[in-house]
Amino acid sequence: MRHRRYGSLTGAAAAVALLAGCQSGSAPALSLDGLTKTVDAIPGEGQSSCPLAYDIAKAAKAAGADGASAPGSVKEPGAAIATGEGGKRAVPDTPLAQNPGALVSCVFHIGQEEVVVHTAATRHPQAVAPLAPIVAHLAGSSTQDLIAYVNRMAKAEIGEPVATGSGNVVAVRLKLDGEGDAVMVVGAGESGRSTMGRERITALAGSLADQVAAAPYRR
Repeated sequence: MRHRRYGSLTGAAAAVALLAGCQSGSAPALSLDGLTKTVDAIPGEGQSSCPLAYDIAKAAKAAGADGASAPGSVKEPGAAIATGEGGKRAVPDTPLAQNPGALVSCVFHIGQEEVVVHTAATRHPQAVAPLAPIVAHLAGSSTQDLIAYVNRMAKAEIGEPVATGSGNVVAVRLKLDGEGDAVMVVGAGESGRSTMGRERITALAGSLADQVAAAPYRR
């Protein structure tokens, strides 16, 4: 990714190969084509609003998380709120080029805690595999723990939140309209640490996933 807080997808092809074995009222169902178009519309430097239907304040309230909630980073005020990867900007031989797909990343905060929500869709399973470097960075996972986590995600049901061992990263498989695979990864805090706790982050991810199911993106 372009912003350091997200980790890096570029150069992660080897890891992926190992692992592979904002608000709306009338948006259509989440689809690979729709998410790709959303990514293609995001400027290269990112943009100041999340193009996906995430209401972080509503999700934080449902999760019992304390503190004011809003889009944007508390650590880097003024930084882009949303960035995109894949689609027409996919770099050859990178994960989202090898398994064609799209990734939208949006930054929020709850109190002083930064929360990053990554939403990805790919043509083939597993959509979480291209996000493996991001998961590892956010959770502070070892390679062995990361492989085990991605294997757990492969067996997860759609809509089932799956937390990393650190508890500060939770992924949820999403239902797609049409072919492909989709996942949302929510990371709070940094490098395996969060003041929110596993239960609240899991509840937060579940609430955000429900919002995607209701209205995934806006044009």
